[in-house]
Amino acid sequence: MGARREDDRCRGSRYAVCERGTLDIIISNGSSEPIYEQITRQIKAAIMAGDVNEGDSLPSIRALANDLRISVITTKRAYAELEEAGFIDTVQGKGSFVAGGNLELLREERLRQVEGHLARAVAEAENAGIEAADLHAMLDVLLEEN
Repeated sequence: MGARREDDRCRGSRYAVCERGTLDIIISNGSSEPIYEQITRQIKAAIMAGDVNEGDSLPSIRALANDLRISVITTKRAYAELEEAGFIDTVQGKGSFVAGGNLELLREERLRQVEGHLARAVAEAENAGIEAADLHAMLDVLLEEN
């Protein structure tokens, strides 16, 4: 475990990887997405996917910053956003932990993400001249395949 500027999957790119338990965070310095948002997005995704559970501790702000070779201010901002959104709880002197009792919050976050994907699909269908009935049929086929 630890951080690497390049991993085998990203050879030639500018990446940093933090692997702590089941929490893998990969940041790209070349991305247009700010680093704190990359961290926030990946931790949210890990929580929503169940990769980390209620009460699990997260890496300390300083440890994560060291592993990713980024500023402590950047990790502090990511953790502050996660705490504000209700995904983590921070106890001064003890660390940050995955918040409990947020199943409804996680469900709402997932629903919001799916709605965004569907809105983009509807816009693409409209641009392609696909009728609503055909779009419904496509969705039904996709649902049956899964």
